[in-house]
Amino acid sequence: MNTKLTLRLSESLIQRAKSLARLRGKSVSQLVSDYFNALEGGEPGDAMSPKVRALRGALRGAKLDRLDYRKHLEKKYR
Repeated sequence: MNTKLTLRLSESLIQRAKSLARLRGKSVSQLVSDYFNALEGGEPGDAMSPKVRALRGALRGAKLDRLDYRKHLEKKYR
């Protein structure tokens, strides 16, 4: 069951929240819900964007460390 909640926020924060919600394709209510779920350690992936959720576990079992990343950057920026 969903229940209405009233929040008192500055006008600038409300506008930023609406812009963020629009960018993510969600409502401000869903953003707030996702935030509270993340705070209490909700279900894994609840507050993740679809792109991040799709990448989850992609490197499972990979044997990579900082040295590998440094080598990658050196090669990339030569």
